[in-house]
Parts: sequence; C-alpha cells; structure tokens
Amino acid sequence: MRKWRSIGIFLIVIIALAACSKKETPEDRLTTYVELWNNAEFKKMYGEYVSEASKEAFGSTEYIDRTTKLYKDLSITDVKVVFTKPDGDKEYKSEEQPEFPVHITMETLAGPVEFEKKVMMTYGKSGEDENWFVEWDPSFILPDLTLSDKVGISTITSKRGEIFDRNGLPLAINGKGYEAGIVPEKFNEERDAEKLATVLSTTPEFINKQLNQSWVKADQFVPIKKVASSQEIIIEKMIEVPGVTYTQVEMREYPYGEPLSHLTGYISRINADELEKVKDQGYVETDFIGKRGLEQLLEKQLRGQDGSRIYIEKTAQGAERITIAEKTATDGDSITLTIDAKLQQKTFNAMNGEAGTAAAVDPKTGETLVLTSSPAFDPNELMIGVSAIRYEELTEDPLQPLLNRFAATYAPGSAIKPITASIGLEAGTIDPSKGYTIEGKRWKKDESWGNFGVTRVYTPPNPIDLKKAIAYSDNIYFAMEAIGMGKDTLIEGLKKFGFGEDIPFSYPVRTSQISNDGTIGTEAQLVDTSYGQGQMLMNIAHLASSYAPIINDGKMFKPVLFEDEPKSEIWKEGLTSPENAAILRANLREVVVNGSAKDANIPSVKLSGKTGTTELKSSQEKGGKENGFFVGYQTDETSYILAMMIESIEDNGGSSHVVKMVAEVMGN
Repeated sequence: MRKWRSIGIFLIVIIALAACSKKETPEDRLTTYVELWNNAEFKKMYGEYVSEASKEAFGSTEYIDRTTKLYKDLSITDVKVVFTKPDGDKEYKSEEQPEFPVHITMETLAGPVEFEKKVMMTYGKSGEDENWFVEWDPSFILPDLTLSDKVGISTITSKRGEIFDRNGLPLAINGKGYEAGIVPEKFNEERDAEKLATVLSTTPEFINKQLNQSWVKADQFVPIKKVASSQEIIIEKMIEVPGVTYTQVEMREYPYGEPLSHLTGYISRINADELEKVKDQGYVETDFIGKRGLEQLLEKQLRGQDGSRIYIEKTAQGAERITIAEKTATDGDSITLTIDAKLQQKTFNAMNGEAGTAAAVDPKTGETLVLTSSPAFDPNELMIGVSAIRYEELTEDPLQPLLNRFAATYAPGSAIKPITASIGLEAGTIDPSKGYTIEGKRWKKDESWGNFGVTRVYTPPNPIDLKKAIAYSDNIYFAMEAIGMGKDTLIEGLKKFGFGEDIPFSYPVRTSQISNDGTIGTEAQLVDTSYGQGQMLMNIAHLASSYAPIINDGKMFKPVLFEDEPKSEIWKEGLTSPENAAILRANLREVVVNGSAKDANIPSVKLSGKTGTTELKSSQEKGGKENGFFVGYQTDETSYILAMMIESIEDNGGSSHVVKMVAEVMGN
C-alpha cells in the first residue's frame, strides 16, 4: 500500500514540475503585451516585452517618451488593441519569427483612428530572461510612422455664419479687407513713422517693433495693421506715405455700417477676461468673438467649429504627407432677419445723427423691419480694434454713440394716449362724443393737489372731445378721463397691452413699466401715467407694436426678428373692438390733418399717427430737457408702423421735429 502511495506522490510531483517548466508561447506573451498596451503601461512594455534588437534600434526615448508625448499632443484616448489567439496549440521553434495580427482603434483630436498591425515575435534573451519578445517599431503608435517621420496637426478653419436682411442683403459677412504694411527699403522711419502711426491709430514704437523683427528683410512686406474696406479715407492717407502699401485679406465686413451697428454688433479679438469664461469651449487667444448686438447674442450659432487634421510628414520621401485622421470643419449657421436694411438705413439717416431710437413693425405679422439707435459707431472700425484715444472719444461723446437705445425704455409721453383712449373706450369710461369745457392751459382738480397741475400746449375751441383731445394732444382731457377711469382700470388695461411682462422678442429689451413697482399711488401719478409721464417707461419696439390693435381690430402680434420664426402669432387680443378701433384710426388721421402732426400731412402719401413729448424735469421745474416721439403709419395701406424718439428736442420745435423725420422716411 505504501508503495503505491509513494508512486502516486512521485507522479504528481513529476506533473507539477512539467507544468512549471512549460515555456510561454508567443501568443501568451503577445496577449499580456496587448493588455499592457491597452493600459498604456509603456515602461513595463519596453522593459519586459520588447526585443533587444528593437531597443537598440529605437531606445526608450522613441518608445516611451515619443509615444507618451504623441498620446498627449494628439489627445489620444480610448485605445483598444485586440488580439485574438489562433486556434490550436502550435509549437514554435526558437528560430521562427511568427507574426500575429492585432486590431488597433483610438480616439484623437481629429477623430477616430483604426488600423491593423502585424506583430512579429522573436525568441531571444533580454537580460536574464529568455523568452518571446515583440519586434517593435514606431508604426505601433500610428500607421506608417517611421523613426524619421514628423507628426503634425493642422487646423481646418471654419467659416462664421453670416447675417442677412429679409431681402438677402448682407449685414455681417465674411468679406475682404486690407492689411496695411511697409516695405522697409522704401520707408523713412525717422521721417514718416509718426505720420503713419497717426493715420493707422497706432504708435511709432509699435511700427519700430514690427520693422525690427528678426525675419524682416529690406524688400519684404511687413504687416502693420488691418484696415476695413469701408475705411477708404485711411487707405488713401496711408498710401501717400512712401513705402506703405497693402494686401487684401479675409475679414468680417459690415456693409451697412452705423445704421445697423447696434443690431449686428461686431466681432473682435477675444480678450483675457472673455477667454477665461469660454476657454472650455475651445477658444484660444487668437480667436475672434462676438461683441455687442447679434454677433454676441448669437455667438454659439454663428461661430463655426474648426476641424483638424493629423498627418505624418514623410521627410525621407520628399515631404510627402499622409493623413492619419481628419475632422471636417463645421461652418456657423447663417441668419436671416426680418429687418429691411434699406428702410433701416433710410430711418437712421433721417435721424441725422441726433440721439434717439426707432422701430418699425408690420402690424399684420409682427415682423420687425427697423430697429435702430442713433448716433452709432462703425462696427468695421471696432472689429479691427481702435486706439485708447479713439475709444475714449467714443465713450466721452455726449451723444453716447455706444449706447443701444432701442434696448432701453423711455417715458413715451403723449404717444401713449391712443392706448389710454382704447382702455377707456373698452371700459366704457370714455364717451367719444362727450366734450369738456376746458379754459386755459393749466388745470388742477382741486386744492388737494397742492402745487401739482396739468398743462397743455394747444387750446382748441370747446367742447374738447376725444377726437380733439387726441388731435391736439390735450393733457387736461386725458387727466379728467383718467380720474373717471380710476387707477385699477388703467393698470388692468395697460397690463393687457403688455406692460409689466417680458416682451416676447428674440432680442433682449427692457420690460415696459407702468411704474417702478407696478402700482399707481396718487391721483397725480394717475393722470401723469395716462399721458405717458410719471414713472411710466416703454420700449420703442413695444410702442410701435401697441398701435397694431388699432389697425388689426384689437390684435397685437408677437414681435419677430428672425425670418424663420412664426409670423402672425397672437401676443394679445381683444384689446379694442372693431368699432373703437375705427374711432381711433379716424382720430389718428385727424392728428396729421388738423392736429399736432401737420408736418406729416404730405402730398406723396396719406399718413396717420400720434405725437408725444416727454418733459425730463422734476415737479414743476421749468426749462427741462424734452424727448420727442412720433408713431406713424400709412393710413390706407399700412405695411408698417414706425415709432421714433429723438432726445433733446426742446430747442428744435418739439415733437414736430420728429414728425418731419418720420414723414421723410415714409413719404419718399
């Protein structure tokens, strides 16, 4: 029994020793190597699995350092190396060099890379270890890569989306401009550097720095500054300087310049603060980004996504390039507005550089045809960049050309009276046939008002009914009606017209308000509010839209700015009955024929509208500033309502000054 037990133990030991002495196959070694490869354990791969011949040929610098650097530079991730062992247990002689296919996939900054690689295994020694080793070369990193090749990354530039008006006219496009520069051998720096610096809004020191760069040669063009194609005067002046010339370059262009500048905005080089906020979105120091207006508002839509290409430059083969991966560029989305560029230009020019704003809307669709602010700036100039002196000129200009007035709110003055009248007519507190006997130009209800009183400009013959009150903009009539109406009715009516709520407009504008807190506290505030003073503030686009119910028998459509937005979507309805709308339309025509807007009674076209004047003064102070308004439309075929506000009209004939501007736009 003991004999058989001893024999059994002996056999187990023999089997165990045989198992321990079994050598790893090439497949076993490659399987482990692939596992390490998938985990990017390059040091262990190199130290324990790469053949001595490969180490001598390439060394750890090529294997470990270059591979690690390329993984980082190319943003290589999700590496998956797949090796499938062949069926069967084939035995290999030590002099054999079997090859096995592996499949490699990875993600890079330029997209996925996928390739097959045949791996040769050789039997040999590495230190004290005798085993199967991998014959490695750089093509394990990227397909076709050799020791002498260079790996490069190039950017495929995307195009920024463009902005067009309703008729396809360009408002912000990828156009052309100029690069102003110097040919050194023809330029007298000592004599002309300061002159050129003045023309280009730079400094002699900067010009000197550009001319003294290491690469500069006497007969070569040295770039100094970009100039927009619209800056013809600058181009003319700079080429008068000997040695100064220019080349054409790609550049963002704003063909309509100032009239649309506050709406389009502009792009310019990203600054450090902006970059800090968006660097995780792929922006770099050399990028341009939207500044102001739609260029800023629609940055994500307009900005394209640059593509990239990873390539191998085969230096040993005459600089042949092999593309390894390529991610195509995605251009930004182009935008079409409902704006009529020609009408906006015409409106802006009629404002003659005076401080103010204007908006025009189509009452039947809500489409915004004009949205402008005056004065303005040249977006082409700001895109390129201006000197500190020039920027100071813009910021310290008393007319504030950088202020976007169409996004703001202003007291609408008597331009609100048709809305007040509509509220009273619908509430039944205003009887259009009822007239008041009003004497003089100043009135107060009783002594409870103290020093507060209501004044009017005109004194038409009594009795004063709704028709005369609107035609002659009679504050006293509206004060009397406001008292009869009461604050609750007026507040409720104004809210129905959109006061106190966000205007459903694609461009961010301030909300129109009844008062600072939405309430009316005193009778004085009540009457002031009824004719657009007190604490009432209104956006110019909202003001234009609020006249639409008078034309549309009570409907006000959502204002629209983009061509692809739904049109004729109701924002408010039931604001005035068809009968009351007809009364108001007749009254607004009377304003032009016999009332405060006679300057709009022109032969070329029949107009209707309402004037307004806002007194910017405290209490009963005399001699304050005044803003003038006129909201006008063509009486018979109303294609748009144009609302305009001009500041400081007290010395220019009051609201008549604005009436003439609107008539100029609509009459030609």
